[in-house]
Amino acid sequence: SARFNDTIDRLHKRTSYGYVDAVTLQHPDDDSSVQQHDSDNDGLWTSMYGAAQCFEYAATRSEPSKQRARQAWKAIAFLSEVPQGGEFSPPKGFPARSILPISGFDPNTRDNEVSDRRRLEWDPLWKILTPRWPKSRDGQWYWKTDTSSDELDGHFFFYSLYHDLVAETDDEKRSVLAVVDRVTSHLLENGYCLVDHDGKPTRWGQFAPEVINTDKLTDCRGLNSISILSYLLVAEHITGNPKYRNAYEKLMNDHHYFTNILTPKFQNGPGSGNQSDDEMAFMCYYTALRYESDPKYRKQWMRSMGRYFAQELPEACPLFNYVFAKFWEPVPYYWQEVPQEILVDALDTLRRFPLDRRQWAFENSHRLDIAPLGDHILLSKGRGSLKRGKVVPIDERNINHWNQDPWRLDGNGNGLELADGTSFLLPYWMGVYLGFIRR
Repeated sequence: SARFNDTIDRLHKRTSYGYVDAVTLQHPDDDSSVQQHDSDNDGLWTSMYGAAQCFEYAATRSEPSKQRARQAWKAIAFLSEVPQGGEFSPPKGFPARSILPISGFDPNTRDNEVSDRRRLEWDPLWKILTPRWPKSRDGQWYWKTDTSSDELDGHFFFYSLYHDLVAETDDEKRSVLAVVDRVTSHLLENGYCLVDHDGKPTRWGQFAPEVINTDKLTDCRGLNSISILSYLLVAEHITGNPKYRNAYEKLMNDHHYFTNILTPKFQNGPGSGNQSDDEMAFMCYYTALRYESDPKYRKQWMRSMGRYFAQELPEACPLFNYVFAKFWEPVPYYWQEVPQEILVDALDTLRRFPLDRRQWAFENSHRLDIAPLGDHILLSKGRGSLKRGKVVPIDERNINHWNQDPWRLDGNGNGLELADGTSFLLPYWMGVYLGFIRR
């Protein structure tokens, strides 16, 4: 933990706000000169890093972890401030994906209408948006548009943890309340959508019944229902405003989100579907199950998480395993107690987690102990697990984030990408805080 925290402080924090993500090395053996870069998911990765620091502070009361959490909070809060007031300004509360300093290169030379139309040729749902990087009102920053549900899932996960575990003074809690209120109000005032500076919903920030309950975004129905409901529970908890509970119950009862969450992911069994969805869902389960106390709704959340976790159990992911172990309550036809193997698997993965975060090539497809995924799993080529059913252990493959495919048997890499250590820090400190790990 100390090693990863130190490396992130030295190498991975981008801009004065400290957004956290992987960096590029000039040579695998030399980290004296790294190249930092923006990503679509700076808000998500920085939120997960901030969440790790919240858990560490709650478990240890260490001042450095509190300061790191506070820095991450300011970075995430700024994302909902920077889009306002410029020439291209979205409705209040819209959070940017990322920022870049005006003093650097102009990202609109890279991301523009020409590149959008090129992308549209092979991605029919791609949104053409100009400019993709507007300037802030003060002229100091470019901010990135077309924010997604990935970002919001991370933001609200972090909002709740920072508010409950780190923010101690009235001023600190008011600052969280203000951000949560304006971002969630944006969603309510814009028909449960993130609406960009063009006055239209972003590609992936759509949670409205008329979108996900029709064929417009059917594949996202379960996950986007989970997402918006968890945001509303966070907002109700932090602000105390009954409008958020009213919206939650209206979606649950009048628009069938109560049923939607029962099918949280389109999949054909373990190894299928999108791993980004998994990471997003379990952050939402954590927040939803912390705050939902109504037995009727809580039981439905359990059914949803139980169905989802049945697909995740073979992956031995400590983040997913600890969320499930913390909140699981028996419901008929599901587990009647938390399987002890998932705690063993989680700890084994953390013990095996590579200290070397450089992304190297790996090859497992030739091994005699490997079983390929069956043909019923779409896109199964080159993917598989150990014959005993679990994925290849973490120290025999490479990941940057938990949204990467653990069923992929071979991967490329040359050691020039240095991932940060959040993928270890978050589940480790969550496990310590929840009492699953003794230090």
